Amino acid sequence: MSEIAATTVHEAYAFACMKCGYGWEQSYEIEHHVDVHGHAFVVYTADGERVPSPLSTPTCGNCGGHVVRIMRAGRVAGVQELLRKQQTPQTSERDAKDRTVSTAAAPERHWRLSDLLHPFHRR
Repeated sequence: MSEIAATTVHEAYAFACMKCGYGWEQSYEIEHHVDVHGHAFVVYTADGERVPSPLSTPTCGNCGGHVVRIMRAGRVAGVQELLRKQQTPQTSERDAKDRTVSTAAAPERHWRLSDLLHPFHRR
């Protein structure tokens, strides 16, 4: 007997390793199922492969550590964009648009914890 797929939802999370400072973002497809006995279970997939729940024991891809902070999606990319704006000298409006287009075409997904937390330090 097989299970019945109830729903599939898409979720994304940002992660920061508290051991080495590595940061990354990952999106997941979360399939909610009910088996033939009526018991609910969930299957997570990332990039087309079945993975363990990112909320149970996330593992740092850089150092293998398990002390990982989980944040809402976009947190890593948002802080990186803020840092990019702070580090880029003021130029013409056209140059800024060119940088934005090239950045959007090849987004980076990995950041250092110090980069993520720097904008939140009190001045």
